[in-house]
Amino acid sequence: PTGYMENSVSYSAIEDVQLLSWENAPKYCLQLTIPGGTVLLQAANSYLRDQWFHSLQWKKKIYKYKKVLSNPSRWEVVLKEIRTLVDMALTSPLQDDSINQAPLEIVSKLLSENTNLTTQEHENIIVAIAPLLENNHPPPDLCEFFCKHCRERPRSMVVIEVFTPVVQRILKHNMDFGKCPRLRLFTQEYILALNELNAGMEVVKKFIQSMHGPTGHCPHPRVLPNLVAVCLAAIYSCYEEFINSRDNSPSLKEIRNGCQQPCDRKPTLPLRLLHPSPDLVSQEATLSEARLKSVVVASSEIHVEVERTSTAKPALTASAGNDSEPNLIDCLMVSPACSTMSIELGPQADRTLGCYVEILKLLSDYDDWRPSLASLLQPIPFPKEALAHEKFTKELKYVIQRFAEDPRQEVHSCLLSVRAGKDGWFQLYSPGGVACDDDGELFASMVHILMGSCYKTKKFLLSLAENKLGPCMLLALRGNQTMVEILCLMLEYNIIDNNDTQLQIISTLESTDVGKRMYEQLCDRQRELKELQRKGGPTRLTLPSKSTDVSRASLACPGLRGRFLGLFVMVTPVAAESQLSVSCTTQYSAQFGDAGLRLLSEHLTMLQVLNLCETPVTDAGLLALSSMKSLCSLNMNSTKLSADTYEDLKAKLPNLKEVDVRYTEAW
Repeated sequence: PTGYMENSVSYSAIEDVQLLSWENAPKYCLQLTIPGGTVLLQAANSYLRDQWFHSLQWKKKIYKYKKVLSNPSRWEVVLKEIRTLVDMALTSPLQDDSINQAPLEIVSKLLSENTNLTTQEHENIIVAIAPLLENNHPPPDLCEFFCKHCRERPRSMVVIEVFTPVVQRILKHNMDFGKCPRLRLFTQEYILALNELNAGMEVVKKFIQSMHGPTGHCPHPRVLPNLVAVCLAAIYSCYEEFINSRDNSPSLKEIRNGCQQPCDRKPTLPLRLLHPSPDLVSQEATLSEARLKSVVVASSEIHVEVERTSTAKPALTASAGNDSEPNLIDCLMVSPACSTMSIELGPQADRTLGCYVEILKLLSDYDDWRPSLASLLQPIPFPKEALAHEKFTKELKYVIQRFAEDPRQEVHSCLLSVRAGKDGWFQLYSPGGVACDDDGELFASMVHILMGSCYKTKKFLLSLAENKLGPCMLLALRGNQTMVEILCLMLEYNIIDNNDTQLQIISTLESTDVGKRMYEQLCDRQRELKELQRKGGPTRLTLPSKSTDVSRASLACPGLRGRFLGLFVMVTPVAAESQLSVSCTTQYSAQFGDAGLRLLSEHLTMLQVLNLCETPVTDAGLLALSSMKSLCSLNMNSTKLSADTYEDLKAKLPNLKEVDVRYTEAW
């Protein structure tokens, strides 16, 4: 009478479910047939009644299949029941994740409890449940079953025809492999199975291309981080044997220093300034094989060491006759740093490593993926055993080279370490670094791109002078133009305070034709600037709008004292670099790009008024203005200024009083 049932009715007890269809039947009712009678369920409307009807039918059948498949007798019958179960899930009008997941869990439990199936039975079950996998992740036990099939039968057509759409869905939609590690393991085994096919890496390459898509920009944001996660886990697994015995292995710092115990270290060597003999012409000649003669700059051999003080600016000092080991010697005497740690992988681990390093190389070839890939690899997420493995670092060098060649700052800035005191790719692939095998060619390439984009040039030069002066001098001796420019900049910006070290740098520059020419140009510029300073410098400077780089380059004026500097012209980075020795200008108006703006922010730190109206500067260059604390008037009208950058500049420029941001995103 109250409308409530005295006892619950179990799903297994329901013999039949029907919609009431006789005349004058109660409205919107279901009839359940149970042992001993019937039960009527009345809904508020036809939609709710139909929901109840299909849900009860689904539950009733699921319990039936669970009972049938929990005690398999003949596998022919089991396979038939699985196909019927899959068809029922696909044809059900119910819209719920559990509709497809429930059959997969039943099959997963069936496979976990019956491990003695034949290969053919394996494939038949996989093909039977394939339609459900198109829109659903496989459960963990099913992933384990798929992994086993990939390992045992990598050349099976099931891998290509059935597993490919499943893995594609995982890579496109999975959000966190940490919550479902077996999905990652299945993806890893699937890619290794592709690599075992006749075409090998070509099949893997086509798979990666299909994941990226035909356009220049990948439409699936989760694909790259998921692929990188799979690669990192696979590479880590290659070195598990060495990682497990890590208690007796040296640290990465010890590997970089040669893994030598204090008692086994070589005797200290003096740091001499080396000039190559005439027969040092072949690029294949190494430092140890070439005949070198020392040039004595002072009365005795010069030992260079880095003196670390509590001040913010480290000073390079030199001492004669000191018996302590100089810090730069390991950089000048380039030797394989990790030769004392032998890493030999087994055949399977070697194939796995080759496959997944190749995938990282493929990922680095896509322009749209490179920024994210660089940021994911910036913390160096590989075990130290991998970094001590010559094959790995040699193969990964291609990826680092791609980062070094990319002109975008968000890419090549990832070559630097994530925080002070921690090595980045820049340190690992520099001469004396654990991964360097090319006598500094990649290092020179990285320095070139970083110097071209880093607006904190002096800070970068200071770090090079402190930690990498040896490699810079060594490469300059070999005629590397980038390193010659670096040494000239160190002299021009007065980075090196110690006179003896300056003499070493000057002698290094004079050792090659390109170095001698650039050093002479530096001396000429300095003489001209000193002459201008002696005369008091010009008080006013105006350039015509069509003046060239050559005409502007002759007007570098560090002592410019005028109240106005009118340069409302297009200034290229070449001209800007020669002009921006100006130190006390109060007003500046110029059409700079981002590169020129970075130079401007570094040299004109006392600038008070800056007009960038209708210039092509972007956020990348405008952020550099945060170092110009004296700015009180800034015109960014009609530039590509964003709202976030504008808020950042306002917070970092305390003296800013007048700002024009019309026709920008911040307006």
